[in-house]
Amino acid sequence: MRGGGDACGLRAGAVSWSRATWRPRPDMGSLSRPSSSASHGNLPHLLLFFLFVRPFNCLASYSRATEILYSLNEGLPAGVLIGSLAEDLRLLPSAGGQDLQSQSPQHSVAERNPPLSFSLASQGLSGQYVTLDNRSGELHTSAQEIDREALCLEGGRGTAWGGSISISSSPSADSCLLLLDVLVLPQEYFRFVKVKIAIRDINDNAPRFPISQISVWVPENAPVNTRLAIEHPAVDPDMGTNGVQTYRLLDYHRMFTLDVEENENGERTPYLIVMGLLDRETQDQYVSIIIAEDGGSPPLIGSATLTIGISDINDNCPLFTDSQINITVYGNATVGTPIAAVQAVDRDLGNNAQITYSYSQKVPQASKDLFHLNENTGVIKLFSKIGGSVLQTHKLTILANGPGCIPAVITALVTIIRVIFRPPEIVPRYIANEIDGIIYLKELEPINTPIAFFTIRDPEGKYKVSCYLEGEGPFRLLPYKPYSNEYLLETTKPMDYELQQFYEIAIVAWNSEGFQVKKMIKVQLLDDNDNAPVFLQPLVELTIEENNAPNAFLTKLDATDADSGERGQVSYFLGPDAPSYFSLDSVTGILTVSTQLDREEKETYRYTVRAVDSGKPPQESVATVIITVLDKNDNSPRFINKDFSFFVPENFPGYGEIGVISVTDADTGQNGWFALSVVNQSDIFVIDTGKGLLRAKVSLDREQQSSYTLWVEAVDGGMPPLSSTAKITILLLDINDNPPLVLFPQSNMSYLLVLPSTLPGSLVTEVYAVDKDTGMNAVIAYSIIGRRGPRPESFRIDPKTGNITLEEALLQTDYGLHRLLVKVSDHGYPEPLHSTVMVNLFVNDTVSNESYIENLLRKEPEISIEEKEPQISIEPTQRKGESVSCMPTLVALSVISLSSITFLTGMGIYICLRREKKHHREDENLEVQTPLKGKIDLHMRERKPIDISNI
Repeated sequence: MRGGGDACGLRAGAVSWSRATWRPRPDMGSLSRPSSSASHGNLPHLLLFFLFVRPFNCLASYSRATEILYSLNEGLPAGVLIGSLAEDLRLLPSAGGQDLQSQSPQHSVAERNPPLSFSLASQGLSGQYVTLDNRSGELHTSAQEIDREALCLEGGRGTAWGGSISISSSPSADSCLLLLDVLVLPQEYFRFVKVKIAIRDINDNAPRFPISQISVWVPENAPVNTRLAIEHPAVDPDMGTNGVQTYRLLDYHRMFTLDVEENENGERTPYLIVMGLLDRETQDQYVSIIIAEDGGSPPLIGSATLTIGISDINDNCPLFTDSQINITVYGNATVGTPIAAVQAVDRDLGNNAQITYSYSQKVPQASKDLFHLNENTGVIKLFSKIGGSVLQTHKLTILANGPGCIPAVITALVTIIRVIFRPPEIVPRYIANEIDGIIYLKELEPINTPIAFFTIRDPEGKYKVSCYLEGEGPFRLLPYKPYSNEYLLETTKPMDYELQQFYEIAIVAWNSEGFQVKKMIKVQLLDDNDNAPVFLQPLVELTIEENNAPNAFLTKLDATDADSGERGQVSYFLGPDAPSYFSLDSVTGILTVSTQLDREEKETYRYTVRAVDSGKPPQESVATVIITVLDKNDNSPRFINKDFSFFVPENFPGYGEIGVISVTDADTGQNGWFALSVVNQSDIFVIDTGKGLLRAKVSLDREQQSSYTLWVEAVDGGMPPLSSTAKITILLLDINDNPPLVLFPQSNMSYLLVLPSTLPGSLVTEVYAVDKDTGMNAVIAYSIIGRRGPRPESFRIDPKTGNITLEEALLQTDYGLHRLLVKVSDHGYPEPLHSTVMVNLFVNDTVSNESYIENLLRKEPEISIEEKEPQISIEPTQRKGESVSCMPTLVALSVISLSSITFLTGMGIYICLRREKKHHREDENLEVQTPLKGKIDLHMRERKPIDISNI
């Protein structure tokens, strides 16, 4: 037994070790081992024996072990034996087979010659919690108590060896280790031993809630089993089962229960579960104690106050406590007098409890006019004077309206009692400002300022009434002629606020029967604001360079006011003519500009500023601010358009004027001068700097290139120079050199069956054509220029779409083949081009013999051309027949002028030759004429769409 008893009895726990391959250096000498009957090969079996027989045995590895692991509980007192390095490293000598346990470690170590010495390699944080006996190698706890949470959960994570604290993944995931480096001397027994002391957690911390008051809100209509997470769960620094395990409530109020959910990280969150029906109006909150309990033995608990608030929903309607109230009103009651008030109660809160009051539709209009009901307060006031003809009893049905509710109803029975003897009446009509019975007059009011009219009368009309003014003050009451019962109250001299601010007088009226009435009049003087602020500088001239920084300071305005108190406080404001980007601090008078100023946009700003005092009414003065913006070279040349587009006919001659490029520069002088140049395509195009004329050096051919894109650069004369570019697009316009191409029908020999039952207006077929040209050269018109058949005029063609429709109902005599010669013409300039196609329509019930129809198509005679062709909006520029012969033109020219016959004849011959040549070319190349006879298929081409644009 050691000083503390058994070797493991005073230790915090079992000691484990790991084997290491250690070989002594040649200069260290030999290391003596305890004698043993077991061979070196049986040592592992011996170790297994000790592990199973004594699970808490404090043995270490053999002499070659260089790493030892101990474990102990946190919070142990000083002097508890952790382990003996000499024993666990088997450094004790063997005495003829004497049991190692029977020898004292100090005695055994001392027998060494020289004796063993143990020391820490470095004094770190771990050395504060353990002590090492240099002679025996025993480790004990020190006077400083070990707190696992303070060491490993706050500042001891992941540090290095040499007396530090660490959390390791072995032997358990939540291990907290003290790390020691121990040196064993002298040199012939030298060992460098790494000692790990695992600190085991004990349940020394109770769960604790972050806040002492926890609130949870539950709507009163929450269904049973509603789950609500309780925020701010309890925390416990202890680990594992010593941490928070469960929650409970001290009082569940028979309405709630608790459940605990654990997430993937092992964190437990309490959930409040509704177990009964809630009613806020019955109970609006529940207070209980929530308790968190850990899994220690014994368990520790922490608590907090849990307040469960019940939020309101609109589940109650307004209610009156009574169904009827009785009201008595005297006939001499003053207009505006409250006679009663109704009040309903809604047990909800906020907007759900808003109540408005209104009369029922059953209440007569006369009663509504006599008694006014305030819709918000429910107060009923006398709205007009009660006359002799007024009913003596009024039944007022009043509704209390709530959101989404049926109105509550209360009945107010108003009984009017007539008064036989009444005192005189004083009816004031105020001229001066009167608020709540107090008349307000300004101190500078002139003499004889009228204050109020008073009408003095006897309600019964039987007695004479007199009146007089009672009280002191600069006032008088005079009869207002020619009326006998009207009196005027006015001032008699100027009043001074500084001498007296308040007057109280009375108008007294009495009749011959001794009845009198007194009307109190209170007069409050108001101090006048009779001084306006004055600017120190009525004209403020400022300069600032353009492109200034935002919120730039301009100046500080200053104005003074001779008045005192609030009326002398001056505020500054911009005039209505000031731009929005100027700011003036109303208190300090600092003038700033919030944005950059641009001289080219505006060079001079002129606006007013106001200094206003706080008097009532306020007085003000005005000053003028003039700001001159100084120029900088900050504008590059600017094209009037970012993109220019020019349309030029193809074969445009070289150096012809294509268009004008306009450029401006907002700067002046040298900064406003600029030069133009073509950035690309300069070998084809050139630009005149002075006039901005764009020219082409060569003739342009659309077939080679249909458009050109240029970039023109303008550079100003500033230092450094600024520049800008613009995009120029030149589009070459097409001339009319392609006739329309008919894609459908594809052949003059094709035909279409038309049923006799076809209704008039129905679409029968269509003619579809395209034109390879563009613009107006590609706009196509359709017309029928020849017809053949029983009644071919029954069909018409739409000049724009080419749709052929039936005009009239087909008769028995219309059976047979109808042939329509359709002309397809464009609107080209200077001369339109056209093509023709034959549309064959066979009117019959069926087609039983196709060869018969084909024979008809082959035997059909020629169709005569109609002289007048259908036209659309654009008139044809020339008829086809006019280009056939030039002789009429020659005869007409020779008759017009005999003196110019030679010149005109030559001109006529020239024109004729051109027309005949062009007509010949149209017949051979451009115009697709379909012969009336013969099976010639000139339209067997694929029907493809073509883009048609109108420039």
